[in-house]
Amino acid sequence: MYHVLEARIRTALTTHIRQRYNQDVTVVTERPPRIEMGEVASPVCFELAKRLKRAPRQIAQEIAAELPPIEGVERLGVAGGGYVNLYFSRAVFLAEAVTGAAAIPAGAGPDAPKCIVEHTNINPNKAAHIGHLRNAALGDTLVRVLRRAGRRVEVQNYIDNTGVQVADVVIGFIHIAKKSSGAVRALAAQPKFDYFCWDLYARVTQFFEEDKTRLALRGETLKSIEEGRGPAAEMAGAVAPAIVRCHLRTMERLGIEYDLLPRESEILHLKFWDAAFELLKQRNVIHLTASGKNAGCWVMRLNDAADAADASGEDDDAKIIVRSNGTVTYVGKDIAYQLWKFGLLGRDFHYEKFHTYSDGRTLWASVSSGGEPNPPAFGHASVVYNVIDSRQAYLQNVVVAGLRALGF
Repeated sequence: MYHVLEARIRTALTTHIRQRYNQDVTVVTERPPRIEMGEVASPVCFELAKRLKRAPRQIAQEIAAELPPIEGVERLGVAGGGYVNLYFSRAVFLAEAVTGAAAIPAGAGPDAPKCIVEHTNINPNKAAHIGHLRNAALGDTLVRVLRRAGRRVEVQNYIDNTGVQVADVVIGFIHIAKKSSGAVRALAAQPKFDYFCWDLYARVTQFFEEDKTRLALRGETLKSIEEGRGPAAEMAGAVAPAIVRCHLRTMERLGIEYDLLPRESEILHLKFWDAAFELLKQRNVIHLTASGKNAGCWVMRLNDAADAADASGEDDDAKIIVRSNGTVTYVGKDIAYQLWKFGLLGRDFHYEKFHTYSDGRTLWASVSSGGEPNPPAFGHASVVYNVIDSRQAYLQNVVVAGLRALGF
């Protein structure tokens, strides 16, 4: 709205100067340093003064007195040696802004280039906290702005259902609460299951602190979940979807919705990572470390520019793609995921309907096999926005460096 009025002012000044002084000038406008000096100022009188051989302030006073009314401008003033300052009519400005905001923008066509916005991404191991909600609010705002601008947007909420946090809650249910996956599924039907898991997650931290040897359980559990086998994987299959539904109820109360829930388990089970891993090895982007603290790990080769981008003091651990025990790090799985978003992986998920919103829209989730026939065409974006915590910035730089090293 500000720029609409600014353009209106430039047009009015150009027309008035041509008629009053028989001069064609390019009218420049700027924002005054203080609001009490108005919303828009123009130094055009300094240029006119050179042509007319008159004092710029005198010309500015004439213009301020004689300029015809401009819709949205309440009054004019003169400042300094010859600035024309204009003050908006707040009532008109607000009315036009509200009218403009209420107008329904032209929607993007089905074949328009697609933007993917990934946001929220809460680990499905406990209730959402205020930091998660901040991320979701920022992401949803970006989605709304892009759609208001006429962009075609697909909203994704990545579900890390095979990560360390889920593994810890699984350990809590199996080794502390002593519950079966069937008992957990029954418990998940109760209100505030996400808060129950939050409390249990805190107990797991204490469980590890009491006996450091128990940390070996984490690696074993994580590997079982990633491979989709055994009681740990079955328990994760009971916990994670139930927590996701709790998160969705929270987000719906805030008016935040998604189109797709891509799940990390499918990235692994459908061999997305295997395809990405082969690409990374073929193009010499990663190497197997033979010695040192990262012996047995596949580590990213970063060029000098990428290393220089690391302003956070992170060490080489952030560049590990595959750990020595064979499990894939967040960065590795995210490289595969980003390749899929752009349609560069040559593989796709299967999809199932996960939730229906009040307006009838379907929220889809990725699955490893089966799925619904004829789902929407997900992925294949021209632009991707990842809304993340700033503490994840370096890891994202590594992901970007990985894609660039692959030639994308």
